[in-house]
Amino acid sequence: MPTVTVSPGTEATTTLTVRNDGDIVEAYTLEVVGDSAPWTTVEPARVSLYPGTSQTVTVRFAPPRSHEVRAGEVPVGIRVLPAEHPELVAVPEMTVVVEPFRELRSRLEPGRRRGWLGARFRASVQNRGNAPTDVVFGGRQAGEELRLAFTPERRTLEPGESAEAGLRVRARKLIWFGAPATWPFEVAAAEPETEGAAAEDGRQQVPPEPLPGEFVQLPVLPKWLLIVLAALIALLLAWFALVRPAVQSAAKEAGTKAAQEENREPQGGTATGGATDDGKGQGEAKGQGTTSGADGSGGAGTGGGSGSTGGGGGGDGAQSSETIDVQTRAGEQGIGTHVVEDGKTFGVTDIVVANFQGDEGVLTISFGKRKITTIALETFRNQDYHWVTPIQVLEKDAITVSVTCSKPGTPATGTQASKCHQVLNVSGRLSDLAR
Repeated sequence: MPTVTVSPGTEATTTLTVRNDGDIVEAYTLEVVGDSAPWTTVEPARVSLYPGTSQTVTVRFAPPRSHEVRAGEVPVGIRVLPAEHPELVAVPEMTVVVEPFRELRSRLEPGRRRGWLGARFRASVQNRGNAPTDVVFGGRQAGEELRLAFTPERRTLEPGESAEAGLRVRARKLIWFGAPATWPFEVAAAEPETEGAAAEDGRQQVPPEPLPGEFVQLPVLPKWLLIVLAALIALLLAWFALVRPAVQSAAKEAGTKAAQEENREPQGGTATGGATDDGKGQGEAKGQGTTSGADGSGGAGTGGGSGSTGGGGGGDGAQSSETIDVQTRAGEQGIGTHVVEDGKTFGVTDIVVANFQGDEGVLTISFGKRKITTIALETFRNQDYHWVTPIQVLEKDAITVSVTCSKPGTPATGTQASKCHQVLNVSGRLSDLAR
């Protein structure tokens, strides 16, 4: 019997002649034995022959296109079994050559990933052909904005064997801000130098289809963050250009007005004392000065000479500093005070207000019955005022801080506070009150 070559998925045939050399009519059963039996048939499978006659049967080979049928030479045996004389069984043999074919099935998981600079994928491949093959993983991207790297790049697979390779996708440069960019790419698992191999051994090949993938590159700075930064910069510019100068101007005006009032009060006492020529008139001047000092509206003059000092202290006095701490719940008003002790006058030259939590609301500072300034809390964190001419706060008068809390802010700890919290530091000279 000749050698037959067959390609998987197709058919090939040969013939076998059966002859009855006996002296009686004989029936023969033909059966295929060996590894090719599942895909080899004999037609017809049973023949009856008179003595001295013969008949030709067809042997048909139809191997499936599967990796389970290995490429190469496969021995084939046809057992011919006589019905009357089974001891005369014969098994003629032949060889069928199964041609190799190539078929790779690959998959990319996941098909889409997101990242700032790169991402990882997984490529898998299975050898669905009937012969061992080398597999090389490769990829491409049209604009070359990405670098594709496989680990490992090359594998040898037996028929039916599967393998995986890691794919690292990395962008060549960062996107700092703007919209995300989508970079499509393709990967494939194929045999090296496919065309040359096909020309040498004539093997059939199903070229692998490229697998599409997609990398979505995210900007480092998202669009919403740019909007927030622009708003913050606009607020800072508005603060330095409009709000802060207005607050400083109001503070200076209040300080100047307070200093002018302090300077006018002693001059009024002197005029009253000087206008009286007799002792009775001087007594009236003293009485008026005492009343003025009692109701806190100004300094008290005890005579013509001492009246010129008004509510001022005797001598330069000592440098002094006081701190008023006010804590207030939202929707409530809190008041903090410092009362000047008896026999003293406090010449205020500097105040510093701290709103370190960034609370929202209104703060008012008063010296006695005199309102110095009113400030919106949300316009500052730290604010200071200074006067060349001290503002005099007399004995028993109070330095008052009134806070109306709208919303507590967030301190450096990052957790919103439960109360508004303001601190006022008042500095100046504490002097003895002239009697």
